[in-house]
Amino acid sequence: MNMPNERLKWLMLYAAVVLIACGSQTLAANPPDADQKGPVFLKEPTNRIDFSNSTGAEIECKASGNPMPEIIWIRSDGTAVGDVPGLRQISSDGKLVFPPFRAEDYRQEVHAQVYACLARNQFGSIISRDVHVRAVVSQHYEEDIHKAFVIRGNSAILKCDIPSFVADFVNVISWHSDEQENFYPGTEYDGKYLVLPSGELHIREVGPEDGYKSYQCRTKHRLTGETRLSATKGRLVITEPVGSVAPKVDVKDRITWLDKPQGQALNLLCPAQSYPMPAYRWYKFIEGTTRKQAVVLNDRVKQVSGTLIIKDAVVEDSGKYLCVVNNSVGGESVETVLTVTAPLSAKIDPPTQTVDFGRPAVFTCQYTGNPIKTVSWMKDGKAIGHSEPVLRIESVKKEDKGMYQCFVRNDQESAEASAELKLGGRFDPPVIRQAFQEETMEPGPSVFLKCVAGGNPTPEISWELDGKKIANNDRYQVGQYVTVNGDVVSYLNITSVHANDGGLYKCIAKSKVGVAEHSAKLNVYGLPYIRQMEKKAIVAGETLIVTCPVAGYPIDSIVWERDNRALPINRKQKVFPNGTLIIENVERNSDQATYTCVAKNQEGYSARGSLEVQVMVLPRIIPFAFEEGPAQVGQYLTLHCSVPGGDLPLTIDWTLDGQQISEDLGITTARVGRRGSVLTIEAVEASHAGNFTCHARNLAGHQQFTTPLNVYVPPRWILEPTDKAFAQGSDAKVECKADGFPKPQVTWKKAVGDTPGEYKDLKKSDNIRVEEGTLHVDNIQKTNEGYYLCEAINGIGSGLSAVIMISVQAPPEFTEKLRNQTARRGEPAVLQCEAKGEKPIGILWNMNNMRLDPKNDNRYTIREEILSTGVMSSLSIKRTERSDSALFTCVATNAFGSDDASINMIVQEVPEMPYALKVLDKSGRSVQLSWAQPYDGNSPLDRYIIEFKRSRASWSEIDRVIVPGHTTEAQVQKLSPATTYNIRIVAENAIGTSQSSEAVTIITAEEAPSGKPQNIKVEPVNQTTMRVTWKPPPRTEWNGEILGYYVGYKLSNTNSSYVFETINFITEEGKEHNLELQNLRVYTQYSVVIQAFNKIGAGPLSEEEKQFTAEGTPSQPPSDTACTTLTSQTIRVGWVSPPLESANGVIKTYKVVYAPSDEWYDETKRHYKKTASSDTVLHGLKKYTNYTMQVLATTAGGDGVRSVPIHCQTEPDVPEAPTDVKALVMGNAAILVSWRPPAQPNGIITQYTVYSKAEGAETETKTQKVPHYQMSFEATELEKNKPYEFWVTASTTIGEGQQSKSIVAMPSDQVPAKIASFDDTFTATFKEDAKMPCLAVGAPQPEITWKIKGVEFSANDRMRLLPDGSLLIKSVNRQDAGDYSCHAENSIAKDSITHKLIVLAPPQSPHVTLSATTTDALTVKLKPHEGDTAPLHGYTLHYKPEFGEWETSEVSVDSQKHNIESLLCGSRYQVYATGFNNIGAGEASDILNTRTKGQKPKLPEKPRFIEVSSNSVSLHFKAWKDGGCPMSHFVVESKKRDQIEWNQISNNVKPDNNYVVLDLEPATWYNLRITAHNSAGFTVAEYDFATLTVTGGTIAPLDDGTGHGNVHTRIRLPAWMPEWLDLNFMVPLIATVVVVAVGICVVCVALSRRRADDMRGGQKDVYYDVVYNQTMGPGATLDKRRPDLRDELGYIAPPNRKLPPVPGSNYNTCDRIKRGRGGLRSNHSTWDPRRPNLYEELKAPPVPMHGNHYGHAHGNAECHYRHPGMEDEICPYATFHLLGFREEMDPTKAMNFQTFPHQNGHAGPVPGHAGTMLPPGHPGHVHSRSGSQSMPRANRYQRKNSQGGQSSIYTPAPEYDDPANCAEEDQYRRYTRVNSQGGSLYSGPGPEYDDPANCAPEEDQYGSQYGGPYGQPYDHYGSRGSMGRRSIGSARNPGNGSPEPPPPPPRNHDMSNSSFNDSKESNEISEAECDRDHGPRGNYGAVKRSPQPKDQRTTEEMRKLIERNETGPKQLQLQQTNGAGFTAYDTMAV
Repeated sequence: MNMPNERLKWLMLYAAVVLIACGSQTLAANPPDADQKGPVFLKEPTNRIDFSNSTGAEIECKASGNPMPEIIWIRSDGTAVGDVPGLRQISSDGKLVFPPFRAEDYRQEVHAQVYACLARNQFGSIISRDVHVRAVVSQHYEEDIHKAFVIRGNSAILKCDIPSFVADFVNVISWHSDEQENFYPGTEYDGKYLVLPSGELHIREVGPEDGYKSYQCRTKHRLTGETRLSATKGRLVITEPVGSVAPKVDVKDRITWLDKPQGQALNLLCPAQSYPMPAYRWYKFIEGTTRKQAVVLNDRVKQVSGTLIIKDAVVEDSGKYLCVVNNSVGGESVETVLTVTAPLSAKIDPPTQTVDFGRPAVFTCQYTGNPIKTVSWMKDGKAIGHSEPVLRIESVKKEDKGMYQCFVRNDQESAEASAELKLGGRFDPPVIRQAFQEETMEPGPSVFLKCVAGGNPTPEISWELDGKKIANNDRYQVGQYVTVNGDVVSYLNITSVHANDGGLYKCIAKSKVGVAEHSAKLNVYGLPYIRQMEKKAIVAGETLIVTCPVAGYPIDSIVWERDNRALPINRKQKVFPNGTLIIENVERNSDQATYTCVAKNQEGYSARGSLEVQVMVLPRIIPFAFEEGPAQVGQYLTLHCSVPGGDLPLTIDWTLDGQQISEDLGITTARVGRRGSVLTIEAVEASHAGNFTCHARNLAGHQQFTTPLNVYVPPRWILEPTDKAFAQGSDAKVECKADGFPKPQVTWKKAVGDTPGEYKDLKKSDNIRVEEGTLHVDNIQKTNEGYYLCEAINGIGSGLSAVIMISVQAPPEFTEKLRNQTARRGEPAVLQCEAKGEKPIGILWNMNNMRLDPKNDNRYTIREEILSTGVMSSLSIKRTERSDSALFTCVATNAFGSDDASINMIVQEVPEMPYALKVLDKSGRSVQLSWAQPYDGNSPLDRYIIEFKRSRASWSEIDRVIVPGHTTEAQVQKLSPATTYNIRIVAENAIGTSQSSEAVTIITAEEAPSGKPQNIKVEPVNQTTMRVTWKPPPRTEWNGEILGYYVGYKLSNTNSSYVFETINFITEEGKEHNLELQNLRVYTQYSVVIQAFNKIGAGPLSEEEKQFTAEGTPSQPPSDTACTTLTSQTIRVGWVSPPLESANGVIKTYKVVYAPSDEWYDETKRHYKKTASSDTVLHGLKKYTNYTMQVLATTAGGDGVRSVPIHCQTEPDVPEAPTDVKALVMGNAAILVSWRPPAQPNGIITQYTVYSKAEGAETETKTQKVPHYQMSFEATELEKNKPYEFWVTASTTIGEGQQSKSIVAMPSDQVPAKIASFDDTFTATFKEDAKMPCLAVGAPQPEITWKIKGVEFSANDRMRLLPDGSLLIKSVNRQDAGDYSCHAENSIAKDSITHKLIVLAPPQSPHVTLSATTTDALTVKLKPHEGDTAPLHGYTLHYKPEFGEWETSEVSVDSQKHNIESLLCGSRYQVYATGFNNIGAGEASDILNTRTKGQKPKLPEKPRFIEVSSNSVSLHFKAWKDGGCPMSHFVVESKKRDQIEWNQISNNVKPDNNYVVLDLEPATWYNLRITAHNSAGFTVAEYDFATLTVTGGTIAPLDDGTGHGNVHTRIRLPAWMPEWLDLNFMVPLIATVVVVAVGICVVCVALSRRRADDMRGGQKDVYYDVVYNQTMGPGATLDKRRPDLRDELGYIAPPNRKLPPVPGSNYNTCDRIKRGRGGLRSNHSTWDPRRPNLYEELKAPPVPMHGNHYGHAHGNAECHYRHPGMEDEICPYATFHLLGFREEMDPTKAMNFQTFPHQNGHAGPVPGHAGTMLPPGHPGHVHSRSGSQSMPRANRYQRKNSQGGQSSIYTPAPEYDDPANCAEEDQYRRYTRVNSQGGSLYSGPGPEYDDPANCAPEEDQYGSQYGGPYGQPYDHYGSRGSMGRRSIGSARNPGNGSPEPPPPPPRNHDMSNSSFNDSKESNEISEAECDRDHGPRGNYGAVKRSPQPKDQRTTEEMRKLIERNETGPKQLQLQQTNGAGFTAYDTMAV
């Protein structure tokens, strides 16, 4: 029992998986893109586009769809259409555009083409109808009129012959005779002349007088609109009849074909002539028959003489017409086939359908129009070969989805409709996801083949071997299962595989959506084997494909044989190596046989297998048909179906319309032999009509043939009409239906008059129509009543007809249901009601729904009048009153119903007077009025008349404004400003005018000026400045007093807005205004406008005045500079002009600067060539020399930027002669010839040629080639005592050069000492080796000695004598330069030469001196070092701000002075220079420390700055002095005097503005704090003020000078008096003392051993510095409940508010100046730098809170100390300067001390240790550093941090390795910092001051104190944050070498001003620092400084004690390890 349960569980699980999968598929079946759809045309182009070449054409094609379809234009063959320049374009919005073109540009393939528009998206494609484009080229044409010959009395027709090439576009619009008669197309058919619709002139009953007239036609071209008269005049040639003449017709006129559009008029001509006059009769053939009916003439169909005219042609008029002409002599006939065309249109039903897979889909094409030649279908733009109106897809597959189109066409046009087929559900055809691969193996093991397939629905997998399906047996097992994800896994197991199992295995995955298959071979080693092949039957004509099922491996060959002959044996057969046999177009005779497959292996073993092929032949039926034409009822018919071809046995049967034929139909069939059958119909009946099909079947297949049978059947009623009665106004419908063959035409006619008998056609109208025999009368009326005839005719028999009566029953009806009637008050009135309907009718009157009885009021009288259509009732009123304004209703009643009508009686009178006239608004020139609408007298108010006048004028002198009567507000305009007016108003209606209202008085306001400034002139001043001058507008257009002008300027020809500047008005009469516009672009056109303004506003802008600024120099060099060597002395240089926008003027000439490259550095040796063109040739150059060139452009403003230097070498040439030659005797047969190389080698010397010749003899000259490196040659085998002449030439690749001078020598036994070398100058490069030659001859061998600068040479390590006499100097230095002389001496003679050695070395350090300083520039003097030998090429000047990056500037060697510009005001800078020559860059000069001029803002006088009122205070910021550096902005804060917190009012007040602090309370004391900023720093001033009382009085001053708990110094108390004497302060102070004293005692006991003495003393000062700090880590929080912390910190900011980064707003832990002396001191104790006992203010090193692991979240990252005597805490890594050792002390001995991180939370100071250095090996945790180098140098820059064993290492850069150099002028240090937390390395990119121990910068403020890079202008100013929060900014990384540049601050927009370590996202102070100076830029690290003796420090300098090192969040770990920073603020109290 367990097994079934388990199986059941698995089955349930499997079912659940399947259900889940199905569910997911169901979801997928409704995809989210259900709103997506294929394309549909919104705007489809028309069938024909005809246009003139002079106008061109645009063809629009628009389609919709989702996604939006793409529009492509194609030709009729489907190829895409492209642009043809000038002739055809495709615009971006999909239009096909044909521009106008010249006649000679006509191209048939463009202008006479069939186009189509294709729209496609991912869901399908659709194609528009055919667009026949025809361009008509304007060409001359003439119309001709030929003579018309006519027999008198007949009708004549004159034709206007139009050339065929324009006939389609030209129409006849009128005819004209020479007697000024004009004939136009019309509807008058009774006159003699008639212009026919086709344009002919029809002249009736021609007489002799007509032969004297001539006629012209006028035509109009419908494309060009051109009209013209015919070139010739036509006339009639009239012949008199001689006897009787039978009617004659031209052969060409006997039959004509006409195509005419529906709705137009047309005419059918019958041009026959005869005498006597013939009679014309017109007939129309019944469609499909030879029977004809006479044409019925009516209002629409007229006959004029023989011409039949049909107006408003309809499709039913189409057919064959016959005109029969008869007279007494004979007859004639004319046939005309008329086709009335109707526009084609098509529609597919349904337009969209969603069909599930396998279900049928049906599209029906419903089309209209005439004629319709073809119906075709397309899918996605491709024909599918279907031509029936209904398209049926029996079983929808995936590939069937898409867009289907039905096209209907005729010869003239086409139409299309589209529909979309969407697939329901989700279809995924099968996909083989994983399959077996080809495998080769030995027999024996089992084989496992696996196939994995997926799809939706889930496919079935079957297996085949060589095309034969594999079934399960004992060795083959097939299994499959479905995975969780829906894939099917099928496997084939073959047990112990045999060689015979080899072959092609195939797995086939099949579902109803599709099939996928995979095949691969399984090769099993073994002998060849061929599996048995079954008999193959194939139908003749098909292709036989069979593959030989071979097993075994390897197989060498597979061949097919037939009758022992190897195939192929004919062209139809193909055999492939893999065993496939193909036979095409199989025939029984030639191809039915047995075929043998033979497989062999290499050993010769083979196997054979046979295949029997049977060829079957399909039946073939001979076509058959019934007799021609339809059959008559009762006729006898037979059909014979003969099947001569096809295999027997044959089955032959018949069907009628798809149904088997049975005997009871009256049809018999009989078999005729084995191959025939006969069908017989004894008597044809109507039911026999249909399609007869003969079916022939055999084993090969089935064939059929069908023929139709039509049977003539006379009409018979299906539904015969009967009499009908309808209610009036209803929609009437009367059916009349008949059938028959041909289908009868059913027509309706109406009887003429009231009785049946004569009938006429129904006039076509909107409410009467006949549809398929049914008569519809919409909204039937009495006029439609009468007798109607329905007639059905099909030409068989006499037809059917029926007469019926339609009656209309009408209740009473009023044609007007409601109308208004007016009467003037007091006049009589008559009200009338007319009721139509069946009489009798009774009428009653009501007034306001109450019965009106004339007996009750004699003013009313009622009369009735009987009319033919009904009754008229009249109500008369003798004299109307206001009460007669009422609703009168008349009620009519008859037997069929009742109706009523209403008359709204309105009694009218003049309106009443308007009232409540008020002024809503007024301006200078208009006033807005409102009033209340009065009673209008029952007549709509036509208008109001507003009357107004000046106050002094009378009401007879008034102006009026007419206002529409429907409004009660109006504006009176065209008033004069500032004028008094009286205004009143009257109302007017159609009856009359009311009385005037009461008048109101108003005064108009002032207005903005209406005039423009005059005499505007704009003149350039220089390249960036223009002066604008102007005069005021005319005085009458001021409209008030002008206050000033707005001068606007902008770049001309741009859409940018004007930049306006304001200029005050000059009151002097006639004085010209002027303004200089500065900082403009160079040589740029500006537009200037000016407008005047008064207190109301600005007037109109003046006209634009345009002017250029002066020309400047080009800012970009010429581009693409290139040089080409032409010859050895010429080079061509070419370039491209600089961009136009950079020319800054008109380029006049170009300058080419050129010089040999080795002299390029020397400006004096450069040559200049000017040219106006863009290339030039440089002549006269040195040969084979490398030249350097630059090109620059020149304008009127001067020379532009030079291009990058380019280099070209002149071509080589033959060299000059060797400079010198020596010939030295070497013996009695040898002479040594030596020479010096040519001065100008003009190339690379390839060889020297030595020429020798014996003197005086006729001997020939000898030559000897010598290598180029050899400078001497020994001539041997000479004759003794015979003189010889020698000379030498040099050669280059070009050729041999000039010969040297000749020298004569004679061999001799005496060989004196001679030196073959020459005096020479040698140039050696610094540190390289130099060799100086001294080649000597002589016998005996001479002795060689050297002298160096006149001193005998003695060998040493660097210099030695070589064996050949040369002197070698190793590693040349500067001192080696000088003269070197070589002496050779033997017993016969002595000789000497002198060489000069020049040493080329890099320049030595130049001299840099400061020449001048300004606020933004430094001027330095540069002088080269005196010891430089190599020519100096120039200098590189290096400079940097104190906390910025190094910048460089190139300085030419000639420049004595150089300006460094665009510097920061009031900032420190470092400058040094290096020289460079062609050896390289030299040594750096000493660093020059300087600063630009300028100071921090200066305080103003309080009365000039502050102006107080009762609830506001005005601040005049112009009273501040900027200290030489422009002010950037002010920060304004205020608070009530008794409050603690400051409120920020604004953090970005501009310096030029006044500022008002609003919303103050009257009579209240306030504190005001102003922070003024410029680039040199900031100054803080605090003020006390009291607001005035409400009445403007002042309040008494306060006695105290303090604010509670705030650090302020009040100037009201003397400087020596302590502020705590104030009682308001003493009470809380005493309480605080008690609490704090207790806490101090406790701490003292705990820490007594670690205290340091704290000296106190000194006096407060009015000016003081206060340092504020915030150094909290991210997790640090202050416990606000601890009183000791609260006292220590002063106050704690409220939570959730940022700490304001301004002085006094935050009292933090580091460097806080305490409030009392000796533990509790005054709130205002000041750290005064001028006091000698400064050290009293410094406290012992801090004792951190126990457990504070510095940098960890659980500890407090602040400096929290509990030492009772500690009033100033010292934070980690803070550097202080002990300034007691000031002027008298050696700066090198000044002590700097620096705190270090608290180690492990318990490192305290050494007792008594006030921050001095520990010995180097001291094991303690507190490390400090001394400027006097008390630490050994080896580890002077190393620091260890024992927290967790990690370290922070500072390694100095070699340039600044002495920390004692921190003098007043700031020597800087460069460090490499290793972060000890996390191990990240910060490597300093230079002196970026990232070490807190470095020198203190003097002017650092903003980047460091505001903690952010000015992302928003100080929006954090004055905001507060929790003391426990830590700013997390995006820190700049100070050591990665590529800091992210901060955004520019708003103060001075200098990148260098922003902090290197600024926090980006926070406005809080991210890290405070100790020892901070105040500079204009952000902090780049801390810098340490030692004081200089001469320095007399001021209060401001004391602020330099404070230093801050701010970093952001990326360096949080670094900060926590390497120390907390400190922030300093500079505060002044005023």
